Amino acid sequence: MAQIGSFALLLALALSVYSFLAGLIALFRQDEGSERLSETARRAGVATFAAVLLAAAALVFAAFQDDFRIAYIFHHSNRDLSAPYKFATLWSGQEGSLLFWSLLLSAYGFVLRLRYKTDPRLFAYASVILAAVQIFFLSLVNFAANPFGLLEGPARPDGSGLNPLLQYPEMVIHPPMLYLGYVGFTVPFAFALGALIMKYPGEKWIHITRRWTMVTWGFLTCGIFLGAHWAYSVLGWGGYWGWDPVENASLMPWLVGTAFLHSVMMQEKRGMLKVWNMWLVFATFWLSILGTFLTRSGIISSVHAFAQSSIGNWFAWFLAISFAVFVFFFFKNKSHLKSEHKLESLVSRESSFLFNNLLLLLACFTVLWGTWFPKISELVQGNKVTVGAPFYNKVNIPVALLLLLLTALGPLLAWRNTSLESLKRNFLWPTVGAIAVVIFLMITPESWGSVFGLKPWKDISYFYSLMAIALSALVTFTVASEFYRGGRVIQKHTGQSMFASMVQLTHRNTRRYGGYIVHFGVVVVVIGLAGAAFNQDKEQEMGYGDKMTIGSYTLICRSYTQEDNANYRSEWAVLDVYKGGKKIDTLTPERRFYHASRQASTMPYIRSTPSEDLYLVYEGLNDQTGKPILKAHLNPLVMWIWLGVWIILGGTILALVPNAPAQVRVTVPKLVEHAAPAVTGD
Repeated sequence: MAQIGSFALLLALALSVYSFLAGLIALFRQDEGSERLSETARRAGVATFAAVLLAAAALVFAAFQDDFRIAYIFHHSNRDLSAPYKFATLWSGQEGSLLFWSLLLSAYGFVLRLRYKTDPRLFAYASVILAAVQIFFLSLVNFAANPFGLLEGPARPDGSGLNPLLQYPEMVIHPPMLYLGYVGFTVPFAFALGALIMKYPGEKWIHITRRWTMVTWGFLTCGIFLGAHWAYSVLGWGGYWGWDPVENASLMPWLVGTAFLHSVMMQEKRGMLKVWNMWLVFATFWLSILGTFLTRSGIISSVHAFAQSSIGNWFAWFLAISFAVFVFFFFKNKSHLKSEHKLESLVSRESSFLFNNLLLLLACFTVLWGTWFPKISELVQGNKVTVGAPFYNKVNIPVALLLLLLTALGPLLAWRNTSLESLKRNFLWPTVGAIAVVIFLMITPESWGSVFGLKPWKDISYFYSLMAIALSALVTFTVASEFYRGGRVIQKHTGQSMFASMVQLTHRNTRRYGGYIVHFGVVVVVIGLAGAAFNQDKEQEMGYGDKMTIGSYTLICRSYTQEDNANYRSEWAVLDVYKGGKKIDTLTPERRFYHASRQASTMPYIRSTPSEDLYLVYEGLNDQTGKPILKAHLNPLVMWIWLGVWIILGGTILALVPNAPAQVRVTVPKLVEHAAPAVTGD
């Protein structure tokens, strides 16, 4: 397998080099033979996918065959590893994940090159740019991080095993989703740079790349939240987001990509922000590569990062070269990006998109600054100064609240200018509804702040949570009013029920109303995040019959036991859970010790309901007393986060569906029969 895989990677690199050079020559020759040369370049790009796929298949096959002569398989697999995790070996380490990145990039390129007839010249430019990026990653896996390198010394009977933190079902799908997002942003960047180089007329490149961008954004969204759920379910610290540098690396391109998806509508509708959008799409791609650099260079410390290696220098050079190429063509063809219109009013949909962009970029800059600050402080002062969650929250929570406000205002604003009378009319009832929610929360403290030990208006976390819920209600009522107003118009003309009218309305403009559903999903996520202000935790030793009380729950330790199997040894506690004096559940938090890797891992037990999660962690035995140590977390509203993600993904899929044609109701005039005049004869 090592020989097959190595040959396939070399072949893929050769094909990519040919696809790049032949495609580049064909673009500049413009003679009779250029079209034929361009076609051979396209076919070489298509063949690259087959070669990389062969290499990836060879690595997976080697994992299933326990071929420990290959160093990568030895370090990331073992004989007793279950089949799903052996398959996940492909992306569980540095070399394999780079091969997986190359595979996904070649797959995106494969689809792009099959659709070249949409606009052959623009697709040819995009194909050449994709081939250039592909050359970089294939050079890495051939010369700097080859996954098929052989292990030195005698053959080993077993491998070192997969990292215990990765032996969780979501880790079979989390990295692919994240990588599909990272890699996918290369495609809109390739089209944007191609359009810039060739001074592409009109906004057609925007229409072509919109679906690519939305699909990629959806994958990245899914990957980020799968990672959050993995951290929540495996790491045993009771949280889902810790502002870890690798978490931040995935958030930055997501923030800028979200800004691009919003501002690109201004270019489509009004021919504005062309320069802005070009930089946004480049920044999204560049930050995706920067995130990969952060995780692989060893420049930062993280539980998620790969070990330090020399490939960080490769990424640094690639980032510098790609930045220089983009800046060169931007200034060379900047005159082509003149806006067709200007901002006419601050009370308009254009201004809401602009402010939305500025806030998203502010959040991105905050994350970027906080992530790099330890390295910057080390270079300037000689010692590392790290920043924690308080720094990020201090800026990003107010920014998120302002974004929620804009999300509520945006649908109510018209293009160019909105009259105050129209704004008041459309904004009245959503505002009344949001104020009613705030009043309800303020007059029922027993069901809100005080039950969690917080004093209303004296705790900033309570204030932020109250504002988040209020603004979430405002967005919800705004979205509902948009569906209702549009549905009422259709109902008036068709006589259908309101529900059927709203369904028809959604089918007529899937992009707009799918976007509203995405916004509602964001609201549900925000409600879940607002519950973090009221988290509780408690830790204690618990022998047989010992009790722990947290919130309204009482935990009683019934027993604790051990088990051993081929892959790991485990020990866990058995606890009965009581609420209101009634037994409601039995929880079994676990701790595992993996034989092959000689590493330990916690497996928290989470009892999840719409109102709160009871989260138990078995931290091991106290060597002195022999009693197990357990930590309990009570986390309100966490389930809403995961529910909101499903709504976001559903709205994204809906927005990708083509619009249904409008149903035109034709009124047939009623024919009136007239009596024929009587004929009389003389």
